[in-house]
Amino acid sequence: MLTKEANERLTRIGPGTPMGEVMRRYWFPVATVSDLDRDPARPVRILGEQLVLFRTDDGQLGLVQERCPHRGASLAYGIPEDGGLRCCYHGWLFDRQGHCAEQPGETGSEKLEAGSEAPSHLPRGRASCKDTVCIQAYPVQELGGLIFAYLGPAPVPLLPRWDLLVRDDIEREIGFVELPCNWLQIMENSVDPVHTEYLHSRYTNYRLRKQGKPPVAAERHHKQIRFEVFEYGIRKFRLHEGESEDSDDWQLGHPILFPNVLAIGDSRTAHLQFRVPIDDEHTLHFWYWTRPRPLGAPPQDVHDIRVAENPYKEADGAFRVDNVNGQDMMAWVTQGPIADRTDERLGVTDQGIILLRRLWEEQIERVARGEDPIGTVRDPAKNFPMIDIPRERQAFYVAGGYVDSSADLVPTAQHGL
Repeated sequence: MLTKEANERLTRIGPGTPMGEVMRRYWFPVATVSDLDRDPARPVRILGEQLVLFRTDDGQLGLVQERCPHRGASLAYGIPEDGGLRCCYHGWLFDRQGHCAEQPGETGSEKLEAGSEAPSHLPRGRASCKDTVCIQAYPVQELGGLIFAYLGPAPVPLLPRWDLLVRDDIEREIGFVELPCNWLQIMENSVDPVHTEYLHSRYTNYRLRKQGKPPVAAERHHKQIRFEVFEYGIRKFRLHEGESEDSDDWQLGHPILFPNVLAIGDSRTAHLQFRVPIDDEHTLHFWYWTRPRPLGAPPQDVHDIRVAENPYKEADGAFRVDNVNGQDMMAWVTQGPIADRTDERLGVTDQGIILLRRLWEEQIERVARGEDPIGTVRDPAKNFPMIDIPRERQAFYVAGGYVDSSADLVPTAQHGL
């Protein structure tokens, strides 16, 4: 169990919090390219900050605070132009660095009308403060059909070029959902391999039995589990009863890439999961599924990537627990907005969770000393052309049977891990 203070330290990610300072040293996906195809200016909330993501008329990306400093109107309703984003209320224009480029009606050279008084913060005889106005702005980059943001201090680290984001020989599909729970309980699930025995196997068969259907999930017991810390995070390994120690599960494993990525699948069919903290009690979850492109086919256009919501509840409010993703989301969300870890009872199978928490505490200390946290990428030679992630061959569990990792993608709501 954790103390209340330790639980707060690991889960709170707002500005100025210990974990918030760590999180602001990483890049996070905040939207897809197709989101801006539909609307070139849209609100984004990440790490407790309310922002606006936009694409200018000349194709440049920007991310700035949502509130206009003039009268407080939302820049999410702004007008993207070549020079930046223009507030729809009075036309103030902000460039991608947050500088005020124009203030229509406030030329800065006109004398005030006789008898009027300039505001105290303006130079006498001038009606403009354009050169002194600057709003919060953050770096943004597009990679693999996702748009990433960095909310931390300079020098800005490199955006990690994870293999699936840059390969030309794969076809991509993106699922997303906003979940009413803290990011940490989702990440802890990723270092908890044993839950698959029950949540994705026995529980799946139980659900099918209730419907009068035969079982389809093999209820394989974990004989051994182990974890190791590596350059980008944690690798987890499992050995099921009846499997050889030469198996990919035991030799290759699959990694959790700090701060928020789970990597699954082999070199042919693999996927990434991104868990993005919206605020302390909400998380934006992306699934980044891939499969091989036909031999000789041109690279997939990022604007053609299918994007679809992967909801966690049915229309009647019940959790969608007839597929693996839905089962996971039920387990995450039902722990509450922020899991109470002061009364938990961990066992020997929770060694990955204990390691993850210890590693996060170490990152808090490293950032407090002015050091980079684990997984920070600054060496271009390591980042280009891509960071190749070793993964084991992984079966995809679905309600209705296993789909081997070499099979075609299944409908969005039925993907599993």
